[in-house]
Amino acid sequence: MRTTMKRGFGRAAGANGDGAAAVMPPTPQAQVAVYRQPPPSRPSVLWRALGWSAFVVTMIVAGLGGGAYLWAHESVAAVAARSETLKKAAEVLDVPLPGQPATALVIGYDRRASDGKDAPSRSDTLMLVRADPGGKTISLLSLPRDLSVPIHCPNQQPFTAKINSAFVYCGEQGALETVRAFTGTPINYLITVNFRGFRQLVDKLGGVWIDVDRRYFNDRSGPTGYATIDLQPGYQRLSGLRALDFVRYRHTDSDLYRNARQQLFVRAMKDQVESSFSFVKLPKVVNVITSNVEVGQGGGRDVSPKTVLSYALLAYKLPPGHIIQARLDGLEGSGDLTTSTENVQRAVAEFTNPDVDSPKKATAVALGEKVKQKAPPATKTTVTVLNGNGVSGSASSANYLLSQRGYRMVLPPNGIPANAPSFDFFRTVVFFDPTAEGAKPAATRLAGLFASADVKRMTAPIRELGNGAMIVGVVGQTFHGRLAPAPIDRTPERQVPQIVPGIGASLDLLREAQRGTPFPLMVPTVVERSSWIDSEKPIRAYHFDRDQDHKTVRLTYRLGGRNEYWGVQQADWDDAPILRGRSQVRMIKGRRYELHYNGPHLHMVVLRTPKGTYWVVNSLLDRLSNETMLAIAKGLKPIATVRR
Repeated sequence: MRTTMKRGFGRAAGANGDGAAAVMPPTPQAQVAVYRQPPPSRPSVLWRALGWSAFVVTMIVAGLGGGAYLWAHESVAAVAARSETLKKAAEVLDVPLPGQPATALVIGYDRRASDGKDAPSRSDTLMLVRADPGGKTISLLSLPRDLSVPIHCPNQQPFTAKINSAFVYCGEQGALETVRAFTGTPINYLITVNFRGFRQLVDKLGGVWIDVDRRYFNDRSGPTGYATIDLQPGYQRLSGLRALDFVRYRHTDSDLYRNARQQLFVRAMKDQVESSFSFVKLPKVVNVITSNVEVGQGGGRDVSPKTVLSYALLAYKLPPGHIIQARLDGLEGSGDLTTSTENVQRAVAEFTNPDVDSPKKATAVALGEKVKQKAPPATKTTVTVLNGNGVSGSASSANYLLSQRGYRMVLPPNGIPANAPSFDFFRTVVFFDPTAEGAKPAATRLAGLFASADVKRMTAPIRELGNGAMIVGVVGQTFHGRLAPAPIDRTPERQVPQIVPGIGASLDLLREAQRGTPFPLMVPTVVERSSWIDSEKPIRAYHFDRDQDHKTVRLTYRLGGRNEYWGVQQADWDDAPILRGRSQVRMIKGRRYELHYNGPHLHMVVLRTPKGTYWVVNSLLDRLSNETMLAIAKGLKPIATVRR
């Protein structure tokens, strides 16, 4: 298998756009080509949920193909650390605590046959994945392989090089120590994945449906050249090899876009497994994972089936919008990438303290709505803290920490000790007064600060000790003298939509495509102001599958001055996997819009009509503002009603 990486080091990325000012060229007179995709597999009702649970860590917790949750005890044991280097690295991992957030470092590696038998494997992917049971979130943070950082090899002085070279020079422990030092993040699990397994896994699942943002083509190959690649734009099912081409491509862009494609793949795999997993595929998928994945756990012990089941259930029950994709912004350079300490801290803060309410708040801002605050602010929330674990000072410590966050603390009545009725509380419990307005959402928010906490209605004995407080927190054994950081509010400020008239960009192309399309096409009457229809592949008309007449049309637009693309997909397939997991739904002037977010960024707007489904897809880095995305979607008009 070819790779875009030279031995041990990455290539310099190509120029990012031509730097020229945005110009709207005349509409290209492109021929509309028709392509067909292989038929999608049908989900098994019985195994749909079970299949997702069984491999959720593969798709989510492990990013690109690595995972810990498998079918049975034997399979879990099969992915335990086998190599001596991984076993040694596992000894210095941070020990995961019950009920607390846990972070895994996923290392995707590869080796060319031409490298020789004893050549070191190359780290092609470094991704941090954080699962938070209390906040019900999973966060992803990809680290560009060309990022220049201090490399921390065991028993050596640090030296500066590309972050992927840590694995080449000093194995799993070097990669672990380097990432931990760079991000300042505790790491509890280490997962290594052979990219051979990546391809096989995708193929065993019948391919993966991915939205390809543009035309990807490269025909330069050979021992020192880039891998050949030939992908058409649009939503389509990719084989393992073609999916690998997509996530690893960086011939004409940089690692920033490459990381965005990797995270896009993770979400696509989640949708794929949830919608089309079957019992027949199960043994083959298990075999692929156990042959290509190793998992190390903090403390050096093997991962237990109970542990991975808990992560599987967490991921299965995730509410929409609770998969957070943090990004490292401000990257500079070409061959060696650098960024400021502030950008690193900001990305890590978003990764460790995700704001799950950001889609709701961002939608309200974009539509000019007033955000309803269900929970009162901390300054108007009264709290009593009781000791429920028997550890001296637990209640006073939590009392002080909450007062520092602005909560109004209340002591038990008559100077009695701040002790719960018993000391047998394992998990912290936050009790709320159901008669107090906003008490339950306030309790839910406060429980998030304790990470591992339950929310319950206040009982009579607890009420007596609460001394009239709205909330009574009983700290259990899971409280270790610290609170989780509060989520960072990333709500964007309202912007004016950056749009210009765009009928001329696509009308002629859509009229030609409409002749062979059984549902009415829509014309984007406005486009992002620096964009115009792509000159290389402006439109593509094709079939999703052979067995059903799901024809689709894709328009591709290029942002001016950038090598970035956004698009409009049009189809009569109303239950495509990509349409799952919407964050918000809005009715605007009688039309239904489904909003799909990446954190506070609106990544996709879906317009549903009785005759078709139309979705506007943001660029890989979500360059189009939320207001611009909504304006483009609202500007979609039936082709029969549009005139120049």
